[in-house]
Amino acid sequence: MPTLFIDADACPVTREAVDAARKAQVPCVIAGDSGHNLLKHVRKSDPTEPTDGFWVRTLQVAQGKDSADFAITCELDEGDIVVTQDFGLASMALGRGAAAIGVRGQLYDQRTIDALMLVRHAEQVERRSKRRSKIQGDKHPAFSAEDRRRFVRNLEGLLADMLHR
Repeated sequence: MPTLFIDADACPVTREAVDAARKAQVPCVIAGDSGHNLLKHVRKSDPTEPTDGFWVRTLQVAQGKDSADFAITCELDEGDIVVTQDFGLASMALGRGAAAIGVRGQLYDQRTIDALMLVRHAEQVERRSKRRSKIQGDKHPAFSAEDRRRFVRNLEGLLADMLHR
């Protein structure tokens, strides 16, 4: 059975991801740094110890760049699923045989992750040089209700696919 890992640092769909895990009856791990209240996503009635089916655990890590990403990667098994908006974590997950989905519902895969990593690198170089991005402007588009619906639809589909393998 897959485990759903949520990179909860700046994740706008943590609640929806935990709800999808409850619905699919798969284990769920919510990871984030100590600056986040991860327990707010856990219901009092949620099992917090491994059982058959759904249970939820929080994985609180020290504050620091990529701390949650590395903690998640260390626990991943082949067939698990990661919710993240970080291309680096998505790449590490795919490399370990896990699936990865972005917070806007994008399913990451081996065919496209290298191109996404190149874009990430170019954006980091640009930020370091403090120039304004000519491709995307200063901000990503606002997160929309349609992004949230697409995420839920695609995550539920991914969970169903993983459970029927």
